Formats: sequence, C-alpha cells, structure tokens
Amino acid sequence: MKHSEIFGASVFNENNFKQYLNKESFNSLIEVIDKGNKMSRALADQIAAAMKSWALSKGATHYSHWFQPLTGATAEKHDAFFDITVDGFPLEKFDGAELVQQEPDASSFPSGGIRNTFEARGYTAWDPTSPAFIFDTTLCIPTIFVSYTGEALDYKTPLLKSIASLDQAATSVCKYFDKNVSKVYPTLGWEQEYFLIDKSLIDSRPDLKMTGRTLLGHGSSKGQQLSDHYFGSIPNRVLEFMKELEFECLRLGIPVKTRHNEVAPSQFELAPIFEEVNLSVDHNSLLMDIMHKVAYKHDLEVLFHEKPFNGINGSGKHNNWSLATNTGVNLLSPGKTPMSNLQFLTFFINTVSAVLDHEELLIAATSSASNDLRLGANEAPPAILSVFIGEQLTKVIEDLENVSKGKLSPEEKTDLKLNVIGKIPEILLDNTDRNRTSPFAFTGNKFEFRAVGSKANCAKPMTFLNAMVAEKLISFKIKVDSLVDGKNMKKDDAIFNILRDQIKEIKPILFEGDGYSDIWVKEAKKRNLSHNKSTPEALSAYLFEKSVSLFSSLNILSQREIEARYIVDLEEYTMRIQIEARTLGDISRNHIIPTAINYQNTLIENVRGLKEIYGNDFKKYAKEQMLIIERISGHVSAINSGVNSMIDSRKKANEISDHQNKAMEYSKQVLTKMDPIRYHCDKLELLVDNTLWPLAKYRELLFSC
Repeated sequence: MKHSEIFGASVFNENNFKQYLNKESFNSLIEVIDKGNKMSRALADQIAAAMKSWALSKGATHYSHWFQPLTGATAEKHDAFFDITVDGFPLEKFDGAELVQQEPDASSFPSGGIRNTFEARGYTAWDPTSPAFIFDTTLCIPTIFVSYTGEALDYKTPLLKSIASLDQAATSVCKYFDKNVSKVYPTLGWEQEYFLIDKSLIDSRPDLKMTGRTLLGHGSSKGQQLSDHYFGSIPNRVLEFMKELEFECLRLGIPVKTRHNEVAPSQFELAPIFEEVNLSVDHNSLLMDIMHKVAYKHDLEVLFHEKPFNGINGSGKHNNWSLATNTGVNLLSPGKTPMSNLQFLTFFINTVSAVLDHEELLIAATSSASNDLRLGANEAPPAILSVFIGEQLTKVIEDLENVSKGKLSPEEKTDLKLNVIGKIPEILLDNTDRNRTSPFAFTGNKFEFRAVGSKANCAKPMTFLNAMVAEKLISFKIKVDSLVDGKNMKKDDAIFNILRDQIKEIKPILFEGDGYSDIWVKEAKKRNLSHNKSTPEALSAYLFEKSVSLFSSLNILSQREIEARYIVDLEEYTMRIQIEARTLGDISRNHIIPTAINYQNTLIENVRGLKEIYGNDFKKYAKEQMLIIERISGHVSAINSGVNSMIDSRKKANEISDHQNKAMEYSKQVLTKMDPIRYHCDKLELLVDNTLWPLAKYRELLFSC
C-alpha cells in the first residue's frame, strides 16, 4: 500500500470535518482555529457528535483528553463512550462539554508549588489546532492542561501562546515587504535519535530499567571506532520494527520521511517532513509512545536517554526551526528579488540577535540530568551557545555592516541590493555546509538547534525560541517605525540602519570554528558567553529579570509560572540523580560484590587444591590466582567504601530544603561519587568469570540486533 493511501487514516482531520459537518459549522470551526474565535456550545456539540460517529466507525470504544504535563511524558485518562440513561437504557454518549473540557486530578502532576496535594482540581481543554486521532481503540483529543486558577501545568499552553505572540510580531514586520501576509507560523522538523536493544538483555540490567542508562559496564572492544554503522545497511530485525513504526506513524498523520543507522552501534534516527510547530511537537510526543509499543512487539526496547552507554555517542533531537507565511514563503529562505532577500536578512539577523539576548535561557531549555552527560562530550554541541552561519553569509552581513549610517544615496542602495543582497541565493545554493559542533546553526533555510536532548519534549525549547524572536521583532519594528516617522527616513533606509546596528551587536555569538576545542572555551569567556556545565547552574537563567520580563510581557508565562517551572526542573534533576545513586548502590552491593566474592571463593578453592598437590611450592603455580584474589579484594573494598560515601552525601543533600542548593549538592557531592564506584565495578567485570557475571555486557547490548 502506498504511504499516501494510509496517511492520516486514523486522524480526524479537515477532510473528515468537511464530511461530518455542514458548511456553516465547518466555516465556524475554521474561524476558531485560524482566528481564535470562541466556540459556541452548539458548535462543540456538533463537532463532538461528528467525532463520535467517526471514531465508532473506526472501532473506538473510549475517548481521552491527551495532554503533556511537566513530567515530560504524555498523559491520558480513558473514558468509555458507553453510558446508561436514567431508565437503564445503554447508549454511546459523547457531547460538546466532554470534548471541550475535562477535570483530571492535578495534584499528582509536577506543579512547582502552584497546586497543593489537597488541591486536586485541574482542567484539560481541547486544542482545535491539533487534530484528534485514534490510538488503538481510543479517540485521543489533544488538549492543554491548566490549574483551577488558570496557571499552565503543561508544555502546550505556553507553546500556543508563544506561537500567537510570534505570529503577531512577525506578521507586522512582514507587512514592510508584503501587504498580503496575514499570518506567520513557526515550523519544526525534529530528528529523533534512539537506541534499540534486545528486551531480554534490558531485563537483566536494573540500571537500564530504572534510569534509562547503564550506570556501570566496561566498554566493548568494538564500538563505533570503525564508523561502519553510520548509514550502514539496516539490520533485518530493526528494519521490520521500522516498517511497522512507519505504518503506525503514517496512519496517525505523522509524516515520517527518513530512517537510517546512526553513529553508535544499535543507534538509529527517524525524521519527518516539516510541520507547524504545535502539530510537530504533538507528533514527536506521540511518536515516542508509538515507538515503545511497536518495539515491544518485536522483543525490543527503545532507549531515548541522551547517554545510555559510556564511551559511545549519545542521542540528541535536532530541532530544525523556521518561519512560514500564509502566502507560502519561508522567511528564512532567500528569494528571487532584492526585496525578498532583505526580508530574509531581517528575520535571519533578528533571530540571531534574539538568541544572543537570551543565550543562557536557551541552553537552560535543553538542560537536564541526562543531557548534561551528552553536551560538550565531543559528540554533541558544547553547553556554550554559539551560532554558525557559514563563511559566505558572514561576508554578506559584513558588507551590510559597512553601509553608511543614515539615508543611503541611490547609488549606495543600488549597489547594496544588486551586489550584496541580490546575490544571497547564489552564495547559499552550494554553501550550506554544517558545523557539527555548533549548537545553533543556520543550514540554508532554517536554524538547526542541536543541543536539544533525545528524550526532551520539543515544546520547551520551541516556546523559548518563539518568545525570544517575537520580543526581538517587536523591538525591531518599533525602531524602524521611529526612524521612518521621526526622521522622515525611507523604509528601506530605516531597515538597513537597524540591521547594520544589529550586525555589530551579534558578533560575539557568531562562531565558525571547532566548538569542542579549549580555544573556543577561552574565547567564549572573553565574549561574555555563558558556560554552565550542569543543569542546576543553567536553570538559574529562568529567574533572570530579562527572562521573567520576556515571558510576562508577551503573556506566555507569568512570573509565578516561570518560577514554578524552575522548581519543577530542579526537583526532576535532583530526583534523577537520587534514583541513579540508589540504583548504583543496589547493583554494586547486591549484584557485583556478591558475584565477585563468589568467583574469589572459587579461586581460593583452586589455590587450596594447588597447595595440597604441590605443598610449599604451590605459590609458583598459584601466583596469578592469588594476584586476582588480591585485586578482587581491593575493588570490593573500594566499591563498598564508595557506596557508603555516596549514601552519606545523599543523606546530607536530602536535608537541604532549598531546591537550588539541594540540586547543586546532588550535582557536586553525589553525582561525582558515582564514577569511582563504576570504575571498580568495571574492573571486576574484566576479572570475574564471564559465566558468573550477572549483567548483560556492552558487547551483548550493543550488538544484539
């Protein structure tokens, strides 16, 4: 069956609305989606009836408000269409009230103090801009999730607000170039990296089950050093998984396009066609759910952790972001005329300028306990935000920087438009090479944000980026208008002048070199760029005055909401490290040490036997055995004392009530004690009889598919 024939088969999309609604109701719904008009109860009832009829015809038995709480995962509570009337008559029921709003328990979701345990009320409300879909036998309705008092308890609510703010700001600027533009929307194309591991092997690893990564394990003799896995032939077992995954994705309207082997063994990537950012975020969250369920059918398990294995590449989720208009124009793609290229430069330079203004906040949006293990590890971008634009585009903005201040002469303007701006499409045509070490790179017609972790919800970094660019575009328009109105300057001259000033300002964040080098770390410090190496340090950017002002001024997040998210992210960091430390202590003492002692006893019995045979000459024959016995004792002692020290540090950290200080204590005192324990466990793995070792080894985990 062709992909086009199954695409969206399980989605209640616009075509279904046209079939199930009359023309008037359909047009009213489009007004709700496009303009944010309030939905009437009568319209909600009609839509609910249409959805129910369609869902029942597809075999659905339940419906659910599907939302994205601050856990980072998706959430759903299934209710049956089935109901009974007062006189005992059974029927299928689903009305507008149930479509538009539900009341799940909000007390058990992270809220950062917005909701107390005894305040259980929270509300989910339908997001009509993202279509409902059937997953298995449940009609899933994408929704926002807010508290009883109206604060956002999810990722979607601020994302939608950031999209609206960016639309308004960008559309106003677009009017300088094209009066027909009435809507601008951000687009997103994510690249999802992941590992696939045999499920039976995962089941033998408590660390992978509990934390998503291996807390110990000696590296395999063969890893990724031969570069033979990257873009290699896809293993048959994996290919069967991918085929079923793609089928399920296409039915649910996820436009998957690309699949391939990644760099590390057992690592793969999937990427879709670009979509409007809200829908794209929903699709990525849904994708990760689907992947787990499809993998289970193939006796596989998907690992989304950013660094599940030591010594080989971890996984990211590159977020390719751009801006599109209702007229079909990509604002970050050069056009055929100097005017369209000036429009491109306007949005390109303002985006870079916005990133510079809030570079710490953008890195904070990607920070987590798991992503800390990946960023800056010579496999992923460093935790220093820089922007790569390429040599040719650098030359363009340098030429623009040299434009004389004030009004341009006709000759200057002609030269600028023809020889600088007019040639942008030509120079970008074959010069969009990528700097793999750049966290934020321009790649021809989009910006690729590479610091986002593989298990992250894309909504957070996209919300932050949308907000930053919206704020910058608002400022840009005010400045241009002031020159046009206040100094009687022509529009083009005003735009050139503002862009020229911005180019001078953005130079500190532009970097074309090796982001992994120590030279860049020193250079970034000179440029006053931040370099927060841990999540607790990075998250402090949430509370910067300019960050709070950014979100509150655009009505995306209130100060209370951003402070709550700061607490939620700190708490999650602390709990992740706490779980890892407890798991490592358990494995070390209940698996590794007993196994090592068991093997040591075998060696001791061997030495005793040699002594019985050879008498006082036994040492000559038992030299190696005795050396191994001694080494095992040394490693066992080091592990035990290391676990004791780690437990003491954890107890001390748990007494701290301040969220920031507690997270910092876990970062500096608990996390740092885990690697020495791992070192001695891994040494024992090389000493102990392979048949006794209780955990699947790297060579088995990474080469099982």
